[in-house]
Amino acid sequence: MTPKVPKVSVIMPAYNVDAYVRRAVQSLQRQSLDDFELLVVDDGSSDRTGQILDSLAERDIRITVFHTPNGGAPAARNYALDRAHGTYVMFMDADDWVEPNMLHDMVKMADDNNLELAISAFFIDTYYGKDNDCYTEVKGCPSQIFASQQEFRESAWRLFDKNQFYSPWNKLFLRERIERLGLRFRPTFWDDFPYVLDFIHDVERVGITSTPYYHFIRQRAESETARWRPDMYEKREEEHTWMLDLYDHWGLSDDPDSVEMIQRRYIERLIGCIENVCNPQCELSGKEKRVLIKEMITSENAQRAAAIAQPRTRMMKAMIAPIKAQNVGITYREGRFISFVKRHNTKIFATLKANR
Repeated sequence: MTPKVPKVSVIMPAYNVDAYVRRAVQSLQRQSLDDFELLVVDDGSSDRTGQILDSLAERDIRITVFHTPNGGAPAARNYALDRAHGTYVMFMDADDWVEPNMLHDMVKMADDNNLELAISAFFIDTYYGKDNDCYTEVKGCPSQIFASQQEFRESAWRLFDKNQFYSPWNKLFLRERIERLGLRFRPTFWDDFPYVLDFIHDVERVGITSTPYYHFIRQRAESETARWRPDMYEKREEEHTWMLDLYDHWGLSDDPDSVEMIQRRYIERLIGCIENVCNPQCELSGKEKRVLIKEMITSENAQRAAAIAQPRTRMMKAMIAPIKAQNVGITYREGRFISFVKRHNTKIFATLKANR
């Protein structure tokens, strides 16, 4: 007898998250749709993550735990993808959690409209202070089932603007398409974005709901989003090339809304690179930091973006102004200020970032 194919394969890499992983798994166990399999890869954890997962799996046949040597999140996701059976695939981080109706509502939207990709709004929950207070931001777009591939492409700039494409976890992917294209995560940090770009490159049937279900948690100081990255600038330059290539492939490299989004996206992330250089953990000297910042803000990419981007707020206009003027001193002081706020007042930083 052929085993029943689950509707959804939920894939979760887990590394040293013993304080969070139980909440993540239990949020799936409480789903109103129970027709899923959870494939968790304990990626060489040195804490109690593996034991917690094994104890949960003992009581729930939908959960399968794999214990592998530490290879990073991309390898862990790919390991699970090779063993997935569901009609759809959903990715989830082990320190996040989801609302009880996520799978039911997302599957219904995908099934009813024969979608290859279903996208939902999501929460960003930023925890701060001794009392672990939380600042919550919702990222999403109005609900829509795109009537054609062209309509999706012409509207995609709005989804990029609302961070709908940068991570895989607010989505249902049709697994048949994943396997037909042979899509796997690349062995690099920030592997999420290229995976999603590969999937949407020629995708035809896409739908989005404005209802948020997924809680992305900003809490752990050691998380990937909080670390200083010596190669962040090079990575952002690479991502910018991907964006330009995608819109050239879509035939929209001259579309005003799409072009403005791409250039504003670039300049916003360039400011993040400048803050990264000004992080006290950065090993460069003050002089070396200024030299690098000069290279960043005087580049052709930076000056083109500064000229085309239309910031939404006075704050962003003020941040872009010294870049546009190629003023290294003011840009450096700006980066140090942003870094100071990021390290000393998480709530203010999250609020400013949400309203940039």
